[in-house]
Amino acid sequence: MGRILAIDYGTRRTGLAVSDPLQIIAGALETVETKQLERYIADYCAKEDVTTIVVGKPTQMNGENSETMRFIEPLVGRLRHNFPDKEIVLYDERFTSVLAQRTIRESGIGKMARRDKALVDKVAATIILQSYMDSAKL
Repeated sequence: MGRILAIDYGTRRTGLAVSDPLQIIAGALETVETKQLERYIADYCAKEDVTTIVVGKPTQMNGENSETMRFIEPLVGRLRHNFPDKEIVLYDERFTSVLAQRTIRESGIGKMARRDKALVDKVAATIILQSYMDSAKL
C-alpha cells in the first residue's frame, strides 16, 4: 500500500498533505508556490511510493464549481498524463479553509503564527486528505 498525496490548490500557494504508508493518518507535508507544484510532486513521487493523488475540488454552497476550477481541471489533466500509474481523484473541499483556521486557533498557536497562510494551506490539505481517507473506509 502506498501513500496518498492531497493538494489544496491555490493560485499563489498550494498546501500539500500526505498519508502514512498504511493510509491511516494524514499529516501536513508542505506549502509550495503553485508555479513549483508539479515539479515538487514529481520529485516527491520519485522518492516516495504514492498510489493516489487527491485534489481538492472547490465547490460553492449551491454545488456549482468555484472559479478556481478553471485552473484545477487542467492541473488534473496534466497529473493524469504525467502519472498514469496513480489514481487522481477530485474531492470536495468545501469549508476546509474555515476548518483549518478553526483547528489552528483551537490548537493554541499564537496569534502571529495563525496569520501564516502557508500553515492554513497545509492544514486544509490535511483536512481534505483525512476526510477522503475516512470516506473511502465506509
